[in-house]
Amino acid sequence: MDILEIMKSRRNIKNFKPDPIDPDELQSWLNAAAMAPNHKMTEPWEIYMVGSETRTKLNHKINFGNAPVVFAVLSKHGKTDIETEENKLATACFVQNFNLAAWSEGVGTFWSSMGGNPKNREILGVPDGYDVIGVFGVGYPNEIPEPKQRTPIENKLKQLL
Repeated sequence: MDILEIMKSRRNIKNFKPDPIDPDELQSWLNAAAMAPNHKMTEPWEIYMVGSETRTKLNHKINFGNAPVVFAVLSKHGKTDIETEENKLATACFVQNFNLAAWSEGVGTFWSSMGGNPKNREILGVPDGYDVIGVFGVGYPNEIPEPKQRTPIENKLKQLL
């Protein structure tokens, strides 16, 4: 699959097969994700692999679609508010790189924002000075949803003079 097809076909998966994810492949996708652009090479992302005990405590409403792998992605605060914002944006690029790399191999992801909740931050052991960008389920899709209608990009373009 070429990159444009990967980008157009990727979906948020909510139901996964129980098939395990090869740890070497997971590591490969994380390494590819780390090539994300980041201001001044801050590499602000950290990945917390979520084990079964932590996953149970998180008590996600659909258990991350029964994904075989769950992890949280954190972004380290910068020295200034602007650097903190840049770090969050870079970490979102990291996540998108990961999502696309995994999807290119037939593996989907589910992105949950539940890590921003103070109780869940505590469960995950998130230190002060970090934002939780998301908690992710990763696995082979049981089903791939149809794409949702998107606003034509022409409606989002503005020409500045």
